[in-house]
Amino acid sequence: MADKGIKNIGLFGHAGSGKTTIADGILYLAGANTRFGKVAEKTSAFDTEPEEQEKECSLNVGLASFNYQGVNINLIDTPGYADFIGEAMSGIEAVDCAVVVVDAFAGIEVGTERLLNEISKKNIPVLFFINKLTKENTDFYKTLASVGEMYKKSVVALNLPIGEANKFSGVADVLKNKAYGKKGKEEAVPDEVKEKIGQHQEKFIEAAADLDEALMNKYIEGENVELGDCIEPLKNGIAQGKVAVCLAGDAHELIGIVNLLDTAIEFLPSSHVLPEIQIDDRRLERSDDAPFVGYVFKTVVEPHLGELCYLRAWSGKIKSGEVVTNTTKSVEEKINQIFTIKGKEKTEIQELSSGMIVGLVKLKSTHTGDTLAKGISAALPQIGFPAPSISMAIVPKAKGDEEKISSGLARLHDEDPTFTFAYDPEIKQLIISGIGELHLDIILSRLKRKYGVSVDLVRPHVKYRETFTKKTEAQGKYKKQTGGHGQYGDCWLKVDPLERGKGFEFVDEIVGGAIPSRYIPSVEKGVKEALAGGFLAGYPLTDIRVTVYDGSYHPVDSSDIAFKIAASMSLKANAAKGNVVLLEPIHEVEVYVTESFMGDVIGDLNSRRGKIMGMEGAGKTQKIKALVPEAEMYKYSTSLRSMTQGRGYFDTKFSHYEEVPRDTTQKIIEGAKKAKKE
Repeated sequence: MADKGIKNIGLFGHAGSGKTTIADGILYLAGANTRFGKVAEKTSAFDTEPEEQEKECSLNVGLASFNYQGVNINLIDTPGYADFIGEAMSGIEAVDCAVVVVDAFAGIEVGTERLLNEISKKNIPVLFFINKLTKENTDFYKTLASVGEMYKKSVVALNLPIGEANKFSGVADVLKNKAYGKKGKEEAVPDEVKEKIGQHQEKFIEAAADLDEALMNKYIEGENVELGDCIEPLKNGIAQGKVAVCLAGDAHELIGIVNLLDTAIEFLPSSHVLPEIQIDDRRLERSDDAPFVGYVFKTVVEPHLGELCYLRAWSGKIKSGEVVTNTTKSVEEKINQIFTIKGKEKTEIQELSSGMIVGLVKLKSTHTGDTLAKGISAALPQIGFPAPSISMAIVPKAKGDEEKISSGLARLHDEDPTFTFAYDPEIKQLIISGIGELHLDIILSRLKRKYGVSVDLVRPHVKYRETFTKKTEAQGKYKKQTGGHGQYGDCWLKVDPLERGKGFEFVDEIVGGAIPSRYIPSVEKGVKEALAGGFLAGYPLTDIRVTVYDGSYHPVDSSDIAFKIAASMSLKANAAKGNVVLLEPIHEVEVYVTESFMGDVIGDLNSRRGKIMGMEGAGKTQKIKALVPEAEMYKYSTSLRSMTQGRGYFDTKFSHYEEVPRDTTQKIIEGAKKAKKE
């Protein structure tokens, strides 16, 4: 069959909406797989990692390339869990069209809205698929209306359900006036659906008329508008992101899946008809004749192949053996083997062309977010991954594993840029950070499975600070007489509290040579060393101005070390009367939940000493803004998941330091003293 182009389609939606089942159903009914793979039976073509099979959910971007009716389809399956939003965002970077899956029972969920916002930012054409219509208490038309409200653009149904709940048996095609049961088997259209088909044909015509002036004039003047005349205007409207279509089905029962495939072929745009690629100040056609530009949207470490880079070719073509430039890093890369990918299957090809999605191996310096190009020096923008919102400390289970752990974590970061790690010298802990606790659990499971090292997760130490709350001044005098030269240093320091976040200032106000200028740096050094050691619980002192304003010296016995010790003594003497308090890091937290969970979430934030700063509505999702002490955010993602049945997510970032309440201060001091003894 002749090649009719390339369609790059991604499946997106909230966790549990059935995306992977749809993807497996598509492969099976398109003839690209001999059996209908199932997540629960661990036979899915997409969920192939041990962690995915154990959790029975997608944790990575999955890719399958196949041909259906002469069209080359690259199907990308993405995770729905908030912890793996980075994977979904990688998928968004690669696709031309998005199938947004909605669970008919749960309706529009937080994760669906979040992903649709990201898809809309890039103006990617959208098709909605309302899934799981065999469930009790599902209502296709009610869900269709809520989809339209959320999308804020026209949404046109192209098929309608036949029956509902356990009597849902098929779908009726609005344009063809035909009905299809399981596996797309053609059936008679029931009488009760015929009237609804007519109503939705009228809505189809209205939507097309809104997009086409000539059609609108005919429609307003009452002339007969044929359905066939409306197809091209609607297809153009979908390609431009002005309208979306919606389908009904149940992937588990293989109802509506053939309809989904056929609609994707008919209505979703092929790669080459979409707008040109903007790269720096150039615009490139999506054609083989344009310079080659490809984008690495995902990196996977394969046991026998090493790093496998998933690349989307936006324009041009390239053969294996050719050299291209990684324009992100300004290094050359040789294209070695090129693979098309279908789940775990890889087929080597010799050339890749515009629109294709392939796997590349043995690239030396290329990772996720890098642009590969020929004849172009600019790079496409990096993926705007969300910042980590949770951090944990790790401790090796076996001594001597530190290097293996560091190497393994570096490779895991290459695979998943939303995961980061770093050794923190202040708290002397190796800190790993991610989107949520499940995310970190999966990272450590992979660390053990792929790199053979095990670690224990421990609570990270909080970076408390100490500060003065009143002005003080005190002397520090160090005098030591031994045989020969003695030691003599004498300085007066005054300390002023500063605004939060101002850090430390050192001021020299010595006049008349009370302390020779050559010793002032030693005074400052002594102050800084004393600051680092703290006063109450050993946490660094901050937000103070220290001024040296008087002192004395001995022409023979004074030295740098003597003035350093004297300055340290003076600062400690100041601290003893400066009413020193503890400061704790406060985080700005934004929690996204549906309205039904707001009461529980706000109550929980209050119990964590949080201050609610405001609430905003966006669609069905509510955003709660709060300021919460970092110490109270430990394991928050697990609590939020439990409270919201997995439907809530949050972002957090450091905001400022604030004084610790007195009752909490004593506990922290006792804990610090206990830790020192250990």
